[in-house]
Amino acid sequence: MSDYRMETKCVQAGYTPGNGEPRQIPIIQSTTFKYADSDSMGKLFDLEAEGYFYSRLQNPTCDHVAAKICDMEGGTAAMLTSSGQAANFFAVFNIANAGDHVVSSASIYGGTYNLFAVTMKKMGVDFTFVDPGCSEEELEAAFQENTKAVFGETIANPALTVLDIEKFANAAHRHQVPLIIDNTFATPVNCRPFEWGADIVTHSTTKYMDGHGAAVGGCIVDSGKFDWMAAKEKFPGLCTPDMSYHGITYAERFGREGAFITKATAQLMRDFGCTPAPQSAFILNLGLESLHVRMPRHCENAQAVAEYLEKHPKINWVNYAGLPSSPYHDLAKKYMPGGTCGVVSFGVKGGREAAGKFMAALKLAAIETHVADARTCCLHPASSTHRQMSEEELIAAGVPGDLVRLSCGLESREDLIADLAQALETI
Repeated sequence: MSDYRMETKCVQAGYTPGNGEPRQIPIIQSTTFKYADSDSMGKLFDLEAEGYFYSRLQNPTCDHVAAKICDMEGGTAAMLTSSGQAANFFAVFNIANAGDHVVSSASIYGGTYNLFAVTMKKMGVDFTFVDPGCSEEELEAAFQENTKAVFGETIANPALTVLDIEKFANAAHRHQVPLIIDNTFATPVNCRPFEWGADIVTHSTTKYMDGHGAAVGGCIVDSGKFDWMAAKEKFPGLCTPDMSYHGITYAERFGREGAFITKATAQLMRDFGCTPAPQSAFILNLGLESLHVRMPRHCENAQAVAEYLEKHPKINWVNYAGLPSSPYHDLAKKYMPGGTCGVVSFGVKGGREAAGKFMAALKLAAIETHVADARTCCLHPASSTHRQMSEEELIAAGVPGDLVRLSCGLESREDLIADLAQALETI
């Protein structure tokens, strides 16, 4: 549905029923699929035919929803995963293995930072974290001979840093490596990173795409534009024979458009099994159908809340790219002219103790590890999602100890502001 607008893609992309077939995406709740003879199934194992044999690798329900997100992002291939963490892990590990190096923005979700700096480091993948506002010279200096990818978030969680996608894409391409962008907070409704030079996009679909706190999930989308064979010595996993699949060379067999996702499915999903449930994919699709309606409301509520907090005497600072005072305002206008997201971060005067008292007094906003939901929720990252980071790492990631992250839901903005006002009065 590439010729249709985003609103239509949200509702109808990914699945077109035939005559007499279900109007809604069917839930194929089956682990296995029956074949009449072994040769037919064998062709699937040889990647010579399309189809399904075991839902640990692929499932029709999941593939329909992945196809919708692929169309929304403007990619050529996509896959669902069991979580956003799994999506980011697969996206990086698909091309960076033991002995390799990745350049990453330092301003990223704490769970992703831990995945990179701790867990993948144990696996032999080294990361260099750079300030997203670094100069081109500083960014250039981060690359090494064994660099295989660059990673960043469109809007960092929870620092709300807006990444200069073109700057990072240009640097990545000078070194013949792809730029991987986590587009969770912006969603394709507000930003399509492929249009600015990104090569791979990931999502925690648990957030705005689902939108109702109902199903954990993730997604990887390939732009189909990166030429793996042009730097084939950097990407042996894609550009040399895979003996676990009878010597298939993914970049040759499936081209730019399909090599990355096929390898991630055939190898990583096969071996790690970060499998999304068909029921979860079905729930995700229900959220996607209203994403284009919900995102503007989230942004409008966040803008109103940010403007209120910026003027409040008990607030030290407010970070929201929609504010003209934000250092990311110009980047937001460039990459997300229709709005950024519904998340506002701010510092309460009095630091951690005052922030805790403020949050405990909120009535509409619930204290949750969740974010980007239809219901307003809030979090103190330094004591929860980012608690594994040192004070220095917190500052480097743009998550100081006094930061409160407020995710504005779909409620009345007047009610949200009234709730903030009464909670601030308790300090």
